[in-house]
Amino acid sequence: MSNGTLLRRLALASLIANIGLVVTGAAVRLTSSGLGCPTWPKCTEESYTTTAEMGVHGVIEFGNRVLGIVLGLIALACFIAALLRKPRRRSLVLLALAAGLGIPGQGVIGGITVLTDLNPWVVGLHFLLSMALIAVTYALWKRTTEGDRPRRTLVPTPLPTLARLTALVSGAVIVLGVVVTGSGPHAGDEDAKRNGLDPATISQAHADLVFLLIGLSLGLWFALRAVKAPAPAIRAAGLLVLVELAQGLIGFVQYFTHLPVILVGAHMLGACLVWVATLSMLWSLRERPVHQSPQNAPPAPVSIPAPVA
Repeated sequence: MSNGTLLRRLALASLIANIGLVVTGAAVRLTSSGLGCPTWPKCTEESYTTTAEMGVHGVIEFGNRVLGIVLGLIALACFIAALLRKPRRRSLVLLALAAGLGIPGQGVIGGITVLTDLNPWVVGLHFLLSMALIAVTYALWKRTTEGDRPRRTLVPTPLPTLARLTALVSGAVIVLGVVVTGSGPHAGDEDAKRNGLDPATISQAHADLVFLLIGLSLGLWFALRAVKAPAPAIRAAGLLVLVELAQGLIGFVQYFTHLPVILVGAHMLGACLVWVATLSMLWSLRERPVHQSPQNAPPAPVSIPAPVA
């Protein structure tokens, strides 16, 4: 296996693991296991691992910490693979480094979360850093098959602007969703404080942004079809719309069924999938051609002179 192939697989593993960390983090919060390990970096005053006396809550919280360690090892492997890749590409090394540095950052924020008794704003920051790391690892994964030549836009000029606006609103929906979460139940512990905002009001604002996001995404899909954009771009925009609709349906049902745990967990996974679909849409509108060295370039066609009559 070449170093380039290894790096691509490790980058994909890092992306999946970052999404998995969000899911396990949701399990911690939704099972009231946020203080299953009541201190940090140790799980108890005497032990770095959970104990039998801490029960299932300790196991769930400690399991999330272990996944963080696994994620750090994958990130380290990505960085080493980027350094060893021939030829070495500075962009890949920097992306792998950024993904790696985010892991201890997650650990520190997770520790502050525990030490502040699950302050909802710190919990929200923990989630948003995961979204940033998903973006970085997605970029690393995609860049492993691209060159370092300047980007080339594949669609007319107004459409990338519309795509960037759609991505901005997608990010805003995620941020406001974090605020909604901080105002409702499922705090991670029965005694954890909430952010004090009115859940109904902030949920309505979140829903309004979701409607805007779906409208922009539909508009982008129709516009790409109208200008006969490349098929991958049209598919990526269509997939974004479908993922948004599914996520919106989950959000609608969970709100009117008083936030059952299973649907809240699905909604958090859905937030990751919406974000990945947004990134996929952005990537589908441009390309970075891979540089071909003269010795690897295809041979020039040979012209055969026409016979002389």
